[in-house]
Amino acid sequence: MAINRRDFLKTAATALAATALDAQRRAGPRERRPNIFVIMSDEHNHRIAGCYGNKLVRTPYLDGLAERGVVFEDAYCNSPLCVPSRLAFTTGKYVHRVSALNNACSLPSDDFPALPRILNAASYESFLCGKQHYASDRRYGFIEIGGNMNNGVMTGRVGRRAADDTTVNVAAGRARAADFHTGDESSILGHDRRVTAGVLEFLSQRGRSEKPFFLFAGYLAPHFPLTVPENRYRNYQGKVAMPVIPEGFFDTMPLNYKHLRWGFGVTEYDADITRRGRELYHGLTEWVDNEIGTVLAALRKSPFGEDTVVIYTTDHGENMGEHGLWWKNCVYEQAAHIPMLVSWPARWAGGQRRRGACSMVDLVKTIADVGGANVPGDWNGNSMAPWLDDPKTRWRDLAVSQYYAHNICSGYAMLRTGDWKYVYHASPDSQHPAERELYNLKADAMEFDNLARRSGQEERIRTMHAVLLKELGEDPEEIERRCRAEGAKGYGNEPAAKRKKAAA
Repeated sequence: MAINRRDFLKTAATALAATALDAQRRAGPRERRPNIFVIMSDEHNHRIAGCYGNKLVRTPYLDGLAERGVVFEDAYCNSPLCVPSRLAFTTGKYVHRVSALNNACSLPSDDFPALPRILNAASYESFLCGKQHYASDRRYGFIEIGGNMNNGVMTGRVGRRAADDTTVNVAAGRARAADFHTGDESSILGHDRRVTAGVLEFLSQRGRSEKPFFLFAGYLAPHFPLTVPENRYRNYQGKVAMPVIPEGFFDTMPLNYKHLRWGFGVTEYDADITRRGRELYHGLTEWVDNEIGTVLAALRKSPFGEDTVVIYTTDHGENMGEHGLWWKNCVYEQAAHIPMLVSWPARWAGGQRRRGACSMVDLVKTIADVGGANVPGDWNGNSMAPWLDDPKTRWRDLAVSQYYAHNICSGYAMLRTGDWKYVYHASPDSQHPAERELYNLKADAMEFDNLARRSGQEERIRTMHAVLLKELGEDPEEIERRCRAEGAKGYGNEPAAKRKKAAA
């Protein structure tokens, strides 16, 4: 069910107070809970990491974390876009349930029942260092450290491309490709150096006798612009394989994905641009791995090294030219499948792996579970703590990801379970029916063979569509209609937002 912003504001504070009171009643005497340290990068393709089988990229610090922890093989973001994905992490809810449609969205109020707030109610202190893509007036229970790195101006607006509009945004594509080069300075590199400095300062000043902490470090790399120090780039120059795309594939893509190619202007990218971008992306991934290694080393030397749960993940992946796409925005594996590592040797032996679909909302429930926090009853996802404790624990093996943002003609939702992935693209208008995708990922890891177009899959499609509807709690067509209406209306603050952005 959709959230009415005004109605919610009337009940949020009361609900949160009740949650906090219940937590206090249940707390009683107990052992100190572990600290929780979440490191979230931005736009990390899970296949570009040694611990996920890549033999070329140098990610020794993430690989070391994997050796000391548990690797989730089949983890997914709940939306392949920054703000929606991060709001799903913040709230433990699928994005359509909190109207997190695109990068211009925020939650109804700052006191929304969010992960940091419920952990604070369970006697934690929650700290944010780095980008979480929040609005300037929203922190949702976090104390920000390391400087102000969250100053978004949110209007709530999002539109749709007309289904028959084949216009290619050449300027957008050229502008982004212009940032494919080596260099020691960029908005990404500067931001992430500040994140590392902020985390180091926090660890050096935090007292062991203080409350357990929930620390979130938000790195931006390997998100574009792909500006990479030369010493990181040269490790991959001439060594990264090019995408292999079957002849005629672009004609078979769902209409929405054709629009992504047109809207981002990537149809103009030639082999040289693609090759250089892929090499630089590897180099930027190596660079951020080194930043992560610096904070992990500081944590191990701190008084908190043994009693801190360390989690690494990202908000979504990066297409890297596969399927003729760049950035994210789709639900192919390159964009929707994410790395997820959880390490706490005091409870879970290292070197373990888990197979089975899970997603960000499951991770949120897990963090709350480990922290002893009370989770609102309407949150999505399941805690993975029992599965972490015992690999034989039955897991539901299900993940959902959704996209309702820019450069598409209609929204879409994905279901992953077992070896199968199903995607439903809502109808953009009366002349264009809904489209479906169905892939057997075991037989077709690159998702070139859309089985939804073949006979003999009707029963599987019906079954998976029913599971998707049940999990969403709403028909995808109705979600799309509501998203269009909300995105067209926005928050009604466009003039003020423009003035604030101009003054920034």
